[in-house]
Amino acid sequence: MIANVQALTTRWDRVSEVHQQVIDIALDYLAVGLDPKRSTLFIQSEIPAIAELTIFFSMLIPYARIMRNPTIKDEIRDKGLGDHYPFGFLLYPINQVADILAFRPHVVPVGEDQVPHLELMREVARRFNQVYCGVSSHTDDEKHLTEGGLFPIAETVLGRTRRLIGVGAPGPDGNLLKMSKSLNNAIFLSDDADTIKKKVFSMYTDPTRIKPTDKGTIENNPLWIFHDTFNPDKAWVDEAKAKYLAGQIGDVACKQKLTDILVELITPIARRRAQYEKALEEVMHVLKVGTDKANATATQTLRLAKEAMKQWYF
Repeated sequence: MIANVQALTTRWDRVSEVHQQVIDIALDYLAVGLDPKRSTLFIQSEIPAIAELTIFFSMLIPYARIMRNPTIKDEIRDKGLGDHYPFGFLLYPINQVADILAFRPHVVPVGEDQVPHLELMREVARRFNQVYCGVSSHTDDEKHLTEGGLFPIAETVLGRTRRLIGVGAPGPDGNLLKMSKSLNNAIFLSDDADTIKKKVFSMYTDPTRIKPTDKGTIENNPLWIFHDTFNPDKAWVDEAKAKYLAGQIGDVACKQKLTDILVELITPIARRRAQYEKALEEVMHVLKVGTDKANATATQTLRLAKEAMKQWYF
């Protein structure tokens, strides 16, 4: 799913930018090898059932519960929103619940920062099943469907890299920020070799390390987080880390190594992406077919939900 509605929560006044980013994300998905025959690619705003489910689900969650969501607090802080955000920003966690439950999945792969949203989804699914489907509050999660519930209590699946941090400096609280275009700390799949090198060499590392001979810190150092994530030569990483800790290797050599690795990874992706850019009609056809397929499933879920709620009349 390309979540363009949620993008409007902080960019409601930049709709042309959001429109272009929908196309950009579709290009990225296809360029990295997602196969439309196996993966359904669709646009969030083109699935009306998601919006309607959002309203129904919002009745099941107190306002105070939304405000306890740590991801909401982090985004308000990291993006410097203060009190200047629309009500839709507070609604988007419920919208994410609808994004997921519209398709009644059993497992949901996410990044670490999305785990609080997934827990909210599980709460909503339990609550819906209990209130509208007669499932007992004592029923184990895995038995909700067999006891008459509509929604599975989906399991959270975290990948090997649970959160990809950005190349910029830490946030106001000193914590590293996740990679995000809106925070201007991202390396893009369309970046050329020179751009990748520029971003890597500007990467925040160890602020206490002035000279290459100074002993460095590995923990919470983006340079080494990226090496751990993308460098396939684990022996080099382990040896270089030891040298870094001992002040025997400088940032420049380590950043150049990382640059070479990322260029090798991204260049073929960028090449495929450029090819898809020349075939936008094909890309839009992929999105249209995927959206039609997603609509069929989400519409069926909405009907079943409204029947359970006794709000299906015609």
